[in-house]
Amino acid sequence: MDVERMIGRWLLPGLLLGLMSWAQASQNDGALFDQIANRARTMATKPYQSPADNVPAALKALTYDQYRDIRFNPSEALWRKEGLPFEAMFFHRGKFALDAVKIHEIVDGKQREVPFNTRLFNYGKNKLSTSGWGDIGYAGLRVHYPLNNQQYKDELVVFLGASYFRALGGGQIYGLSARGLAIDTVGGKGEEFPRFTEFWLERPARDARSITVHALLDSPSVAGAYRFVLNPGDTTVVDVKARIFLRKPVATLGIAPLTSMFLAGENQPPKAGFRPEIHDSDGLSIHTAEGEWIWRPLFNPPHILTTSFQLKNPRGFGLMQRDRAFANYEDLEARYEKRPSAWIEPVGDWGSGRVELVQLDTPDETNDNVVAYWVPAQQPAPGTPLDIAYRLHMQGDRGAGDSRPASGWTVQSRRGAGFQPLAEGEDKFVIDFAGPALQALPADAAVDAVIEASAGVTIAEQTVFRNDVTGGWRLAFRYTNTNNTKKTQPVELRVFLKHSQDTVSETWNAIIPPPR
Repeated sequence: MDVERMIGRWLLPGLLLGLMSWAQASQNDGALFDQIANRARTMATKPYQSPADNVPAALKALTYDQYRDIRFNPSEALWRKEGLPFEAMFFHRGKFALDAVKIHEIVDGKQREVPFNTRLFNYGKNKLSTSGWGDIGYAGLRVHYPLNNQQYKDELVVFLGASYFRALGGGQIYGLSARGLAIDTVGGKGEEFPRFTEFWLERPARDARSITVHALLDSPSVAGAYRFVLNPGDTTVVDVKARIFLRKPVATLGIAPLTSMFLAGENQPPKAGFRPEIHDSDGLSIHTAEGEWIWRPLFNPPHILTTSFQLKNPRGFGLMQRDRAFANYEDLEARYEKRPSAWIEPVGDWGSGRVELVQLDTPDETNDNVVAYWVPAQQPAPGTPLDIAYRLHMQGDRGAGDSRPASGWTVQSRRGAGFQPLAEGEDKFVIDFAGPALQALPADAAVDAVIEASAGVTIAEQTVFRNDVTGGWRLAFRYTNTNNTKKTQPVELRVFLKHSQDTVSETWNAIIPPPR
């Protein structure tokens, strides 16, 4: 018998067994998702039930620091005793996390509830009488995995508060958040925050490289089922599947929402302080079905600023943190240069709709003031399922880095006067572009800028030249706003670079808010 046939005899049964196990796991996984979706369907036919207010008074009275002093005991982590690659820990309820969630573990297709127990927590300096609390549930959960080295299991993802969740890749620290769903962020009578009320954690195999979390979503306007498959790495990828049922029509149905913070940046320097820039994200990136890449730099506007892009089947969009230089932040505590970008890659046919960007004014970095999401052109009728799937890529400066065009992209957008002062009603931008297509051009190449502006805005002068420091290309231009509404209405500018007949950069498309 030859070696190949011998190896085949040894490996084939194991391979078949592995494939059968994978198929069985996939079948169980699909069955669980359908069960949760059927619950959501039934819930959507009934009036919404507000969560029970059963938080003990002592927990409601805690200060912020006292609440933070309650910590989960790592030795009690789910799956630690089994020595599995993933572990789960839970958050305690309290003044700043009032709503309870139920947590279940799935083992071999069977589920058991993980009951609340005070012995799982260290209460620090708090003097709390826990007798009589009973099973008050948890506030949320976090999953750990050795992202950066095999000696320590880092936080991989946190589910805490409404439908918020935050995930990390290697070398990253927490910044922007994702959400299950956004309801009436704009356009309604006030934003509604759906929340995850139950979670199902599938026990991972001993050699697992991914973990699956299911969730049930509920709110006055919607119910839904979610499945998250987390694939950790330098870029952590979260495969998201959702089935949503509306209880009633809503003004704005925000799919795959991202929430971030922008206080100050190179295009809007801080008025005081030693830090040059303060933000979790510096722009919205969009990749259209036609292949165009669009970059919209973020601002901290004087009042709410809502803009959108009408699209059909976008290839992707995300709130990005492109600036990775510590010197541009100088913040040893916040380390903004390590905050992840979040890129949404649609799966399947998303049809027509819009990517909407909402920017709010904020006085400091403690408030999230940026939201981006997809709004389908037609929302489903109440009770009719909306199935949606996408991949969330948590990107940093390791691995492949951020999603961006292959030709050229925006590196920075600086605003303000140089040596020559600006005239009344005049402004100036200096934009640096980089990328393979641009850096391959000789220094004397004829690179032109195509600039479009909103009505009443005149481009005074423009120059494009090679940036000898970076090897990219720099565009500097002035513009004058002659509109009578210049103090109350934003200005739109659209810019891209061309060489001969070729477009060699993404489209820089800024909405500049009026002055404060």
